[in-house]
Amino acid sequence: MSFNTFGRVFRFTTWGESHGPAIGAVVDGCPPGLPLSEADIQPFLDKRKPGTSKFTTQRREPDEVRILSGVFEGRTTGTPISLMIENTDQRSKDYSEVAKAYRPGHADYAYDAKYGFRDYRGGGRSSARETASRVAAGAVARLVIPDIDIFAYVSEIGGDVIDPARFDASEIDNNPFFCPDPQAAQRWEKLVDEARLDGSSLGAVVECIASGVPAGWGAPLYAKLDSDLAAAMMSINAVKGVEIGDGFAAARLRGEQNADPMRPGEGGPQFLANHAGGVAGGISTGQPIKLRVAFKPTSSILIPVETVTREGAASDIVTKGRHDPCVGIRGVPVVEAMMALVLADQYLLDRAQCGER
Repeated sequence: MSFNTFGRVFRFTTWGESHGPAIGAVVDGCPPGLPLSEADIQPFLDKRKPGTSKFTTQRREPDEVRILSGVFEGRTTGTPISLMIENTDQRSKDYSEVAKAYRPGHADYAYDAKYGFRDYRGGGRSSARETASRVAAGAVARLVIPDIDIFAYVSEIGGDVIDPARFDASEIDNNPFFCPDPQAAQRWEKLVDEARLDGSSLGAVVECIASGVPAGWGAPLYAKLDSDLAAAMMSINAVKGVEIGDGFAAARLRGEQNADPMRPGEGGPQFLANHAGGVAGGISTGQPIKLRVAFKPTSSILIPVETVTREGAASDIVTKGRHDPCVGIRGVPVVEAMMALVLADQYLLDRAQCGER
């Protein structure tokens, strides 16, 4: 069985393939009466769309969204919201070799092993093209949680890390890397361009922060806020790791170092640290939610890689076409969207059990 739906109360289902006529999402469980138009969704899609610089794939897609249902007279009706984005710039002929042999690191073999059949044109459902649907759905989710501020940025490309002392949030939208460190962004221009010219690719780390989440969202066991966030981020194509708060670094600390000390404050405790990333026992603490997402290097590269054909013969493969030299760059709006989708769902779950706070 294949699962294409995420969420419990606020749910979304994505559909479509990279080289099909269109992709999209159906959002269900959205409260009625929220103002919604294509203009509320388009800015987030514009952040993710391809062809915006030489550091992303040169596939040219306008990624213009259409709302097909669930909105009447500019407001959500409470019924399913259907969102569609047309594919207009496919070049399926670039994938003739992929039809014959598997790309190592990609989902080609795994799909064949599961289904005995696969859409090799751009990877079908395994393509990062699918994430445009998530970004559209995430824009709807933001309307459900308007008081929560969500932003993400790239903190590392190819092992080159930003300097926290130079962090400037205003710089994130001033460069093609969504980088808050202008000096790192300058270094990354050379780094990513060299990988692109070599026909190779680089990995990246995206960090995301959600501020304004009240204490109490989540659940102690099987609907933990952090486990839902981890599942959401790991579902993004090309993601291979997720850390909440200090993540793996917490394993290298002593208990007193890892604790988030508290002192009395107005309206509740005042935390003196946030090693937990805003979540304790699966429930939000009221501190900013912080996470890190690791994107692997793009598997479609021009450097020959050893592989096997569908018939099991040894072969080498070079992936032609237009691909991101660093897919993590365009992962920034996708990570933001998945954060919004989880938080909207958790808000509605909390309201259903505990009422309005």
